Amino acid sequence: MQHTPAKLVLENGSVYNGTAFGHVGKATGEVVFNTSHTGYQEILTDPSYTGQMVVMTYPLIGNYGINGADNESSKIWVSAFIVSELSNVYSNYEANGSLDALLNQAGVMGLQGIDTRRLVREIRRQGAMRGIISVEGESDQELREKVLGFPEMSGRDLVTTVTTPKNYYLDKADARFHVAALDYGIKTNILRLLQNAGCRVSVLKADTTAEEIIGLNPDGVFLSNGPGDPAAVGYAIETIRKLAEYNRTTRQLPIFGICLGHQLLSLALGAETFKLKFGHHGGNHPVKNLESSRIEITSQNHGFAVKIDSLPEHVEMTHLNLYDNTVEGIRHRELPCFSVQYHPEAAPGPHDSHYLFDRFTALMEEARN
Repeated sequence: MQHTPAKLVLENGSVYNGTAFGHVGKATGEVVFNTSHTGYQEILTDPSYTGQMVVMTYPLIGNYGINGADNESSKIWVSAFIVSELSNVYSNYEANGSLDALLNQAGVMGLQGIDTRRLVREIRRQGAMRGIISVEGESDQELREKVLGFPEMSGRDLVTTVTTPKNYYLDKADARFHVAALDYGIKTNILRLLQNAGCRVSVLKADTTAEEIIGLNPDGVFLSNGPGDPAAVGYAIETIRKLAEYNRTTRQLPIFGICLGHQLLSLALGAETFKLKFGHHGGNHPVKNLESSRIEITSQNHGFAVKIDSLPEHVEMTHLNLYDNTVEGIRHRELPCFSVQYHPEAAPGPHDSHYLFDRFTALMEEARN
C-alpha cells in the first residue's frame, strides 16, 4: 500500500494531514460524515453522494473487502472517501478485491490517518463544508482559495448527472403490477424490493413528462432517491404536480417516494424544503411512526429536509425524526400519494421499514377496484 502524504483543507481553513489511498491526485466536494459501521461499498456506489466527500465515523474501514454483489449502482459516485484507518488486509468469503484497489481503479481518492473524530465534531459544530484533498505541493491558503471557488450544494441540480441516459425495463415473472420508476439516482436494492413485491418496473429518465408516464399505463409511480438540492429540480416537481392532479380526477395512480423523491413530492404538493446543518447519513437513525407509535431504526442519507410548518392542510406528516424532530414521512389526506425521507430499502441496514413496499402494492391493488 502506498503512503503518499495528503491533506484535507476545509473552506474554514482547517487542515487535516494524512496519507492517500486509492487514486492519488486531487478531489473536491462537500464533506459529510456517515455513522454506519458497515456498508462502505454501498455508500461509495450510492448516487445520492454525488458531489460529496464521505467521512466514516467507524474507525476501521476495508476489513471485509469488496464484492460484486453489494454495489448500489454501476460506479462509485462519492468525490472522495475519508477514514481513520484503512485495513491492510481483508477477510470475507465473498470478497474479490480490496477497497484500496477499487478506489484506485475507479479514479477516486481516499484519505486515511486523520483524526476523524475531530473532523466530525467540527462538521457538527459548523455544518457540512466544502473541502479539497490534495497530494500536491500547494500551500494551505492556495487550496482553501480553490475550495471557496467550488459551488455550494444549495441550488445545484445533480440529478442530471446520475439519471439513466435511456429508459429500461425490468421484467418480473408473474408480476401483479407495473411500476414507472423515475430515476433521480435510484439504488439497486430499491429495484430489487419492487420486484420482490411483485412489480415489473419501467425505469425512466428524470425528465420524463407526466404525459409520457401516464401513456405507459402503469399501476403506480415510484420517485427515487438522488443527490443535490430538491428545489433546483424544477422539471421533476412539475411532472409530479401533474401526476397528482391526474390522481385528483382518477385516483388510479398511487405515488411512492423515497429520500429525494419524498422531498420532490412534498414540493409538488405545496411544501418547502431547507438545507440541514450537517445532514443525516447513517444506518441507525430512530424515526417515530406517528400512525402506530412504533420506533423504526432507519438508514438515512440526505442533506435537505421538508419544513414542518410549510406542510399544507391536505398533507399529513406520518413519520418524525427523533434526533432533531424533522419530517421523515408524509401522505396526502385524499390522494394515494405518500413518501418517506429515510431509506426503507437499506442494504445493509435495518429492515424495520420494508412494510412500505407492501403499502405501495396495497394502494395499487385498491386503485384497480
